[in-house]
Amino acid sequence: MTTLLLSLLLALAQSALPGVRPLPAPLSVARWWDPPPTPYAAGHRGVDLSAPVGAELRAVAAGRVHHAGPVAGRGVLSLALPNGLRTTYEPVRPLVAEGEQVTAGQVVAVLTEGSHCPSACLHWGLLAGEVYLNPLTLLPRPTPRLLPADPAGA
Repeated sequence: MTTLLLSLLLALAQSALPGVRPLPAPLSVARWWDPPPTPYAAGHRGVDLSAPVGAELRAVAAGRVHHAGPVAGRGVLSLALPNGLRTTYEPVRPLVAEGEQVTAGQVVAVLTEGSHCPSACLHWGLLAGEVYLNPLTLLPRPTPRLLPADPAGA
């Protein structure tokens, strides 16, 4: 049942939002999403994206600022997205305030020091209610391009 629910939530996340990268391309993943087997078990509830301190971070979709401020000594920005999704960015200096509406692609924060990575990185998370999802599912997919068949058969 849990697997079915997670599959449905992932499909919802992929189809519901246009998807803007939180950082400029190409994204470099320092640590992949590794969901825990149970809600309180060890795991990695987001992805770590390598980026320099001072990098501008963008809203991945239009939404409302759910939280902008410190959590456990680190700056955190949380955006409430359509369909009950919520995305988080840390460690950051938010450039927006709680309750503020944001647009997809808007610069909403600046990456600060204090990440848990060996070098600077953005920890980017995604939740549907209390269930953590892979935030990479929000990214735009490449558009396939069909090429003409080779008439020579090569």
